[in-house]
Amino acid sequence: MQEAHASPIAREALERIAALYVIEQEIRGRPPDERQQVRTARARPLLQSLHEWFEVSLTKLSRKSDTTAAIRYALGLWPALTRYCDDGRLEIDNNAAERALRVVALGRKNYLFAGSDLGGERAASIYSLIGSAKLTGIDPEAYLREVLTRIADHPVNRIADLLPWNIVPAAPTHSTAAA
Repeated sequence: MQEAHASPIAREALERIAALYVIEQEIRGRPPDERQQVRTARARPLLQSLHEWFEVSLTKLSRKSDTTAAIRYALGLWPALTRYCDDGRLEIDNNAAERALRVVALGRKNYLFAGSDLGGERAASIYSLIGSAKLTGIDPEAYLREVLTRIADHPVNRIADLLPWNIVPAAPTHSTAAA
């Protein structure tokens, strides 16, 4: 919006939001309790200031402007937008989830082979397992190979044992013939 309208208010909003991302960059990878403490001390005051600034800015804008609509949208979702400050396990945005879903969105025409609702549900399950394996640092191919070697003899009432966070794929075996 700032680029389209060269709005000083939009530019300032982006600068204020960028300051929040600087804090996130500094605390990335730290334990959740430490992230939450830093957010309480540093991000929470910036968010409170941003909220107040949004309220004041609304009095200066046309009710029908795009900037007004964007500010009203943000204020309407304020509890959700600021929730990450209360829990150090949460991220400031959902970019990781968006990136994970991009594969599905980009390939949706290729996935017509699912053929039915049940096929689509199965594909969704596989995508979830692969995505979960990636998030837990497991090579998805190795994970699937391990599950497929175990699943035939695995008790159905203990299927959760085969979820990515509960399984460690066996180390790859190297063929002596290749050596």
